[in-house]
Amino acid sequence: MKNLKWISLFMGCLLSFFVAACSDDDPDFGVRPDVPVQPEDPDSDKPSEEIPVGLSYSLEKPDADQPLTIHFKADKSSPLFGYKGEVYIHTGVIVDGTWLYVPAAWDQNLPKCKMESAGTNVWSITMLPTIREWFASGTSPVNQLGIVIRSADGTLKGFEEDQFVAVEDGQYQGFVPGEVKFASKPADALEGININGAAVTLVLYDKDKNGNRKDFAYVVGDFNDWTLSNDEKSQMYRDEAAGCWWITLNGLDVTREYAFQYHVGTKAGEVIRLADAYTEKILDPDNDKYISASTYGESLNYPAGGRGIVSTFKIQPDNYSWQVNDFQIEHRDNMVIYELLLRDFTQSGDLAGAMGKLPYLKELGVNAIELMPVQEFDGNDSWGYNPCFFFAMDKAYGTKKMYKEFIDACHKQGMAVILDVVYNHATGNHPFAKLYWSGNKTAANNPYFNVDAPHPYSVFHDFNHENELVRQFVKRNLQFLLKEYKLDGFRFDLTKGFTQRSCNESTAGNYDASRIAILSDYYRAICEVKPDAYVILEHFCDAREEQALADEGMHMWRNLNNAYCQSAMGWSENSDFSGLYEKTPAWVGFMESHDEERMAYKQSQWGNGVLKSDLNSRMDQLATNAAFFFTVPGPKMIWQFGEMGYDVSIEENGRTGRKPLHWEYLDKAERKELYDAYEQLMALRNAHPDVFDSQVVFEWKAEETDWANGRSLSIETVTGKKLVVFGNFTMNEVEFPFPDGVGLWKEYPGNKEVTSDEKEKVKVPAHQYKIYINF
Repeated sequence: MKNLKWISLFMGCLLSFFVAACSDDDPDFGVRPDVPVQPEDPDSDKPSEEIPVGLSYSLEKPDADQPLTIHFKADKSSPLFGYKGEVYIHTGVIVDGTWLYVPAAWDQNLPKCKMESAGTNVWSITMLPTIREWFASGTSPVNQLGIVIRSADGTLKGFEEDQFVAVEDGQYQGFVPGEVKFASKPADALEGININGAAVTLVLYDKDKNGNRKDFAYVVGDFNDWTLSNDEKSQMYRDEAAGCWWITLNGLDVTREYAFQYHVGTKAGEVIRLADAYTEKILDPDNDKYISASTYGESLNYPAGGRGIVSTFKIQPDNYSWQVNDFQIEHRDNMVIYELLLRDFTQSGDLAGAMGKLPYLKELGVNAIELMPVQEFDGNDSWGYNPCFFFAMDKAYGTKKMYKEFIDACHKQGMAVILDVVYNHATGNHPFAKLYWSGNKTAANNPYFNVDAPHPYSVFHDFNHENELVRQFVKRNLQFLLKEYKLDGFRFDLTKGFTQRSCNESTAGNYDASRIAILSDYYRAICEVKPDAYVILEHFCDAREEQALADEGMHMWRNLNNAYCQSAMGWSENSDFSGLYEKTPAWVGFMESHDEERMAYKQSQWGNGVLKSDLNSRMDQLATNAAFFFTVPGPKMIWQFGEMGYDVSIEENGRTGRKPLHWEYLDKAERKELYDAYEQLMALRNAHPDVFDSQVVFEWKAEETDWANGRSLSIETVTGKKLVVFGNFTMNEVEFPFPDGVGLWKEYPGNKEVTSDEKEKVKVPAHQYKIYINF
């Protein structure tokens, strides 16, 4: 028994030694629980150290009818370096420049698209049984894949630019273009869509910076069953002298709407589909489906043969019978403009909702509405500063007819309509951008755009306004908008960016004669159609430059947000109002705009004393701000809901994200009193425009040094009308001396005559104001 015990102990030790020695090397024996199991991989015999950094794949020449293993290895510069979460591939078959057969949306994490870990910072996926079958691409040629590697939440990408993989497809070769046919286009045919009876001539400009062009151009659409062919129904002629491709389509049905695209490319394999940059309506399969029938009740049927955004035309356009044909802006040097974002103004967030609120705006007293951008922008939910089609109004707000009805209704109420337009840049969906493209930017040979903006403010793709092609496009668009929609003017976004000078934040506003020439050219084009058009520039440049533009007849924005926010919060520092006043009525002053933080929000966060905690005091202080804003001569702008003391931060739901509606604010007595103050002050301006014109004698004490003893202003007209305002922005009552040598004075509103005691001293409680007039 004793010997057996020692034998058993010896055999146990030997077995333990054998397990320890063999388990790390022999996969058939076992795996230590602390060593991770590597996933099965058709390419697993390739160690992660041998996989190159970036994107790679298992076949040297990927074939549509073979499987394909794709690897991604992140280096230290990649956002996915060291990432421990799940990784997914976002991919599609690139057909005519469009991503098709994409298995999952960006925010969908399908198991099919999940990549498996293949080592440290390495992920792999295999498309089985073949590339074609993995994408379920049917009979479409598979010649190129687009690939993005992303984190599960989509916030991290393995590489910044989309990657592309060439694929051989021996089964479906696709369409073979014929030889180019040369002919001069009709003399009167412009770029875009030209309608002449039952015939339509389509013209596509294609001549890059170097004088080169694509090798072929075709059209596909409802008129040829979306079929490419080397005949008169699809192949476009080339006019080398005009730099254009063109085709005339005959025998069309004059009662219907047609959808179409251009199919252009090179013999080297680049093929893209383009919508027409001049189309007045686009169809977008990714976004139209989310627009409700109550907002857009007309046809949004996307054609079966389309790929990406398609353009449309009607031979017989819908005619709108205008009710107001001769609207004129009254008191143009004294306007109060209401900046309005349709998306956030009503519950429906569209033109129909805004139409219902026009009586409200009329009662408030504004005499112009400035619509934030409504030309077709990417997506349906936006501020609109991401334009892609400039001749089409965005369907997210309504039909073309509804835009006209809205403008007509504004004119009936005596309100002008000014459209905020964005010509500094366009998104990659703009046809001019797509036509000459490289990676995720416009290409260096693109005649319309700069590869990189010379100034520091640009987003998307920066127009080169010194190029005559761009100037012609912008001028044509401006004149079209004036004629088609009877607009009363424009507010130009980011005109500081209309420069080709390389600059930074500190130099971008320096005097630029070329920028003046560009904007003057656009203004003259506007005045050719509407000589009294109201044009506002978001410029903020050298005073000499702004004065030169003002001398031409244009207006400039004047931003006093910081000063009025400081006074709203009860802080004297940086609260000087004096920059608001210009004797020349070319500067549109504002306390708030869509770009700035709300005064009421800042009060709630950083208000001095009761101005942070007490709603009544906050609204009183805002009313006093308004008294020292609306009584200053010159045009003014208010940002929607400022009249209610809207106190939601600009950063709520992201800077450009939707903001909550609070029409119930007007049920709150304190907020209604602020609204009433706005209404009364605008009523004073509207009833007595001569008191606020550029001919009056205007004086005020509204600097930081005037804070403690109260602020005041006075106006006297050439006919002897006088107005005085006393404002107390402090926490204590302030006494003001009444002006000498004046007879009868009345308090406004109410026309209550001033007593002899008041003529000695005017007592103004904390956060309040008083106005006196002699007319």
